[in-house]
Amino acid sequence: MMHMTFYWGRYVTILFDSWKTDSWLSYALSLLACLVVSIFYQYLENRRIRLKLFTAGIPSSTAAPEIETPLLRRKLAGERARLGVKVAGSVLFGVSSAIGYLLMLAVMSFNGGVFLAIVLGLAIGHFIFRNEGEAEASVVVDSSCACA
Repeated sequence: MMHMTFYWGRYVTILFDSWKTDSWLSYALSLLACLVVSIFYQYLENRRIRLKLFTAGIPSSTAAPEIETPLLRRKLAGERARLGVKVAGSVLFGVSSAIGYLLMLAVMSFNGGVFLAIVLGLAIGHFIFRNEGEAEASVVVDSSCACA
């Protein structure tokens, strides 16, 4: 039976019928997995923002100083490079969206521990990867996920 309100307990089904917890150890490992995936979600979002900053020509605060190479810059400005960056950005967006929706569905298990693990993971990931300064704030990043 699916819960329709938040509950606290070690018996939870997360995303799949095969991912059921029946002991405190399996519950703790499941919460740890939710925490790690939430942190990884923020890491992917950071990589996507960095790629967007790179394509916009805005220097990253963590990037190495740019070396002036006019001949290489012309080559990077070619159609193939732009297409590769667009494909990479689209793949990052797709994977990030999929993980975001899976995290949302995991929260919809209505287990309090799962909810706290995911929110804590998102907060830790934001603190580690996405709290780096004003350069990020100047870029509008499109995201279809509610937890972005």
